[in-house]
This record gives sequence, structure tokens and C-alpha cells, in this order.
Amino acid sequence: MVEPLLHVDNLKTHYPIREGWLGREAGAVRAVDGVSLDVHAKETLGVVGESGCGKSTLGRTILKLTTPTSGRVVFDGQDITELDDKGMRPLRRRMQIVFQDPYASLNPRRTVAQLLGEALDIHGLHEGAQRRPRLLELLDKVGLRADALDRYPHEFSGGQRQRIGIARALAVEPEFIVCDEPVSALDVSVQAQVINLLQDLQEELGLAYLFIAHDLAVVEHICHRVAVMYLGRVVEVGPVADIMQNPQHPYTQALLAAIPRPRPGQRRRRKRQVLGGELPSPSSPPKGCAFHPRCHAATDACAEERPSLRVLGNVEVACHHAPLATVE
Repeated sequence: MVEPLLHVDNLKTHYPIREGWLGREAGAVRAVDGVSLDVHAKETLGVVGESGCGKSTLGRTILKLTTPTSGRVVFDGQDITELDDKGMRPLRRRMQIVFQDPYASLNPRRTVAQLLGEALDIHGLHEGAQRRPRLLELLDKVGLRADALDRYPHEFSGGQRQRIGIARALAVEPEFIVCDEPVSALDVSVQAQVINLLQDLQEELGLAYLFIAHDLAVVEHICHRVAVMYLGRVVEVGPVADIMQNPQHPYTQALLAAIPRPRPGQRRRRKRQVLGGELPSPSSPPKGCAFHPRCHAATDACAEERPSLRVLGNVEVACHHAPLATVE
């Protein structure tokens, strides 16, 4: 069996809640609460779920931009969880991120040449006469002209800025990139261009992506597998075709039922499911299955025992009642 490029084992990221003038810990926000997943070389794993489910925190924790509370992150066979900044330096070249907001992620006081060159300076790459040809090569890969090097971020459109962000991630020749909702801030037509660019770069450079998104239609287009998160935990994971066509967790079914179908005759419209109640607070998740207060299939067992991921055909699902009939 081929070992994954990235292995995440029971990863948790909790933020303490402090009260009183002494700052005593009164609880914790469980942003990521026991996530396990794998990403293989040249694969795109999508991570989807509602706002506040912990998707972005998961991505940042995997890269150690956020310190994990417990669990392990193993990259290419090396456990990086306990590495300090010095130990992480060589791995920073191999693990990069593309941020959600192309307006906020680029320093407005720096030219594109300076933005791209900073990563090269940090890692001592392409110095001297090699620098400008490398920068031009990066711009060409993301579909920007050479004259972009001497311009500032405010002179570009949102889609062009995101291309600069992608070029910055590619500058140090990574193998794995966390794409943290890279197209959610862009117009629909521009989204398609950026998605196609990411796919072309993956094929050309052999990249692996952790693709965080809200839009399940985008995930269906770009991802090989998908993990569905709810309140800090993965509730279903498997090949994207299996998840999209035959979801087994009630939460996944509700997410897919909410997708608008512009051509209803092409696929039978799923019966709309309206989730009742509010998303629980990650500082006080419900006992048992975290989704049970909003689930139409919940029973007494769901309120008492938290289900673990179990294999069901090609997918893994955390539900006491799976397999479930697909809701059409």
C-alpha cells in the first residue's frame, strides 16, 4: 500500500476561554476536535462544511501556522507536530498555502517582484542573475505578463491577485499546498479560470492539494476525494463521486440538497432538507453525535454515544444509522 504524503492522526486544536482578572481557563473552543485524514501525492482532498466547522483552522494547523493541542501531523513519513521553527524551516519549502482573500494576503507596499522574491530570499533560492528569470517563469505559469513584476497589488483585479498568491506559493517549489477557499472571494467566471489553473499546475508539477471550500459544485469539479466536517470533526470522507451521488451522513445529504441545479432535467432534484435549530457552539458541543439536535434520523442512541468513522463501501461515515437511502 502506498504511504500518504500527509497523514493527520486525531488532530485537535482547542482555544482556551479565560475568565476573571486572573485569566483562569473556564473552557475551550474546540475548533478542530479529533480529525484524522490522509492526502496522497498528486491528489486533491476537498474539505467542506458550514462556516465555523473548523476547515480553515484544520488547514493552518496542518501547516503549523496554528499550534495543535494534540494529535499528529506526519508529512512524508516525518512527524512534524513537535518540530520548532528551525526544524520546520526545510519543510516550509514543501508545504505552502494559498489564502482566501487576495486583497488581504498581499502586502500593498511591495511590488510583485518583492512579494515573490521574499520567499526566495528566505530559502536562499535563485539568487543573483537567476532571480529575474525565475520570477518571470512564475508569472508565466499563472498566466500573468512580465510587466506585472514592477506593479503593486492594487493595480490588479481580484483574480489576478489570486494568481499572484498562487505564484508566491509555487515560488519555493512545494509538493503540498493548502488552498484555503481560494476562489470564494472571486466572481464566478474568474473562479472557473483559477480552478482550471490549479488543475493544470497539479498535472504539470505533481502537486497535492488540501482544498477547503464552501461550494460543493467546485469541490465536485476539482477534487478526487472529499471530507465533510461538522463542528470540528470529519463526519464523512470518500471518493468525490461516491459522496456526491450517494451521501450516507444526514448532514452531507442536507448540504447536497441545498445545491441549486441550473438544469433540473440533467439530474433529478434532491428533496430539499431544511436543517432545524442553530449550529451548536464549538465551546459546548452536544453530547453524543454533535449533529443529532438537527438530524431528522436521530434516535436516543445518537444523543448518548458519539459515532466514530467506520468503513461503508468506498466511504467512511460517522453515523449510527448508515447506510442511509439517498434523498432525491
